[in-house]
Amino acid sequence: ASGAIGTKSALDAPKDGYTWTAGAAQDLGTYQALGSVNTSIKDWHLFLNVANIQVIGVNPQRPWKNAKELLDDMKARPGQISVATAGVTSAAHAAMDQIVKATGVKYKEVSYDGGNPAVVATVAGEADLTTQLAVEQADMLRGKRLRALATVSDKPLELEGYGTIPPLSATIPGFNAPANYFGIFIPKGVPEDVVKTVERIWKDVMPKSEALRKYATSRGALYNPLYGEEAQKAVFPAVQANAWNLHASGKTKVAP
Repeated sequence: ASGAIGTKSALDAPKDGYTWTAGAAQDLGTYQALGSVNTSIKDWHLFLNVANIQVIGVNPQRPWKNAKELLDDMKARPGQISVATAGVTSAAHAAMDQIVKATGVKYKEVSYDGGNPAVVATVAGEADLTTQLAVEQADMLRGKRLRALATVSDKPLELEGYGTIPPLSATIPGFNAPANYFGIFIPKGVPEDVVKTVERIWKDVMPKSEALRKYATSRGALYNPLYGEEAQKAVFPAVQANAWNLHASGKTKVAP
């Protein structure tokens, strides 16, 4: 359900400030269009910590050495190359929607119960590749159990202990994808002191935490604590892109 069940539980819980949810803001913003949870991004106080980036990570037994070889093969064998994802609103699915939109390739999606199971399945050879987040692939990339072909972005990624992963824009000129922000989400309507307390933490503590910053960068994530209106503005491009890509592929019940 890509977080929809947990999100609905938090939304339906007593508004006492003790039930929060967490995950990808672009998912939170598309449940309404998918018909899974009647909520929008504006119904929540967003406390963001990292912007994550998707990576094309392939099983090392597969032949492709770069993104061009993979895309050429996808065009030559439409619908035959399998991509492991965490489901219809997952980061990997959103990444493939962006790639399909830019190139017109067709692929076979294999859905798993989460990002990590999708990565493990790719390592095991159940799927040819995954486009899940760098944070989910980092250890397998460092251990040479996966091979990174490109970031699903217009920016390269320097992954500690692995090296530089080139951007997909080097293969597809003009390609870009909005930042995929993750964080904690608290439903509006909770006591004001709850919101003010978490805002104070995000303002005074989070930006100074070298432990959290180091953890994020070691996993291939951009550490960028945001809250309030700034957080709403930061997540909206990814929400828009995700919602309209899902709509274009016939997966929504309501037009975004």
